[in-house]
Amino acid sequence: MNTTPPKRVRVMGILNVTPDSFSDGGRFSSPAAILAQVRKMVEDGVDIIDIGGESSRPFAEAVSLEEETARVLPTIQAIRAEFSIPISVDTTKVAVARKAIEAGADIINDISALRFEPGMVELAGQTGASVVLMHMQGTPGNMQKSPAYHDLIGEICDFLQERIEWALAHGIRREKIIVDPGIGFGKTLAHNLSILKHLDRFKSLGCPLLLGHSRKAFIGTILGREPDHRDTATAIISALGCLKDVDIIRVHDVDKTVQAVKMAAAIEAAE
Repeated sequence: MNTTPPKRVRVMGILNVTPDSFSDGGRFSSPAAILAQVRKMVEDGVDIIDIGGESSRPFAEAVSLEEETARVLPTIQAIRAEFSIPISVDTTKVAVARKAIEAGADIINDISALRFEPGMVELAGQTGASVVLMHMQGTPGNMQKSPAYHDLIGEICDFLQERIEWALAHGIRREKIIVDPGIGFGKTLAHNLSILKHLDRFKSLGCPLLLGHSRKAFIGTILGREPDHRDTATAIISALGCLKDVDIIRVHDVDKTVQAVKMAAAIEAAE
């Protein structure tokens, strides 16, 4: 019998406090609704809560610093008053990230890989916060217009390697860096499927690998389902990601994903 414990894949639960996110926009706009959702995710076995105050869906409009802060900060404060669970803040703004960390956030999930505001890397280095470095071709406003690559996986790996080295050179410790190939961020359907097929190649970067595929448009294109009806497919992809050595899975439906992760771990641990 194999006595080696299965690898622990962490589940990151998405909590969008925005009116316009592609799947759950406007659903968690009151303190009561936010805490109820967090309690459910905790009961379902979530490992990290990822809070976003600005939608990064394709063609999304930018949100002011004041508005994003007003959405994110009270949410973190309310969660931290009741839970000690790790909190990630999904932002590209230094001022939002600073206030979030002061309120108790542990991770900066920056879709720009610390490129949009130079002060973000200094903030992470000074506070010791972990960072998620994500690949994105273009910006949310234009990334889906005509994404193209000569060598998809190679170009994403090269980009992430450059950002890792840049972060290290600016005082962020390697153990604080997480990488994300950026499913749906400047990618076509074929690109997204190729990334999923070759997820294990990103492990050569030497950092924990995050997969963020939950309810995304490529699933709807294949299955013909609206965002709220993509959780089964999301869970299937999550299980496949586990078998390709993903470390963190970012999803909306924590319950289905925890089940998928546990089954994948059991299969992987079998003789």
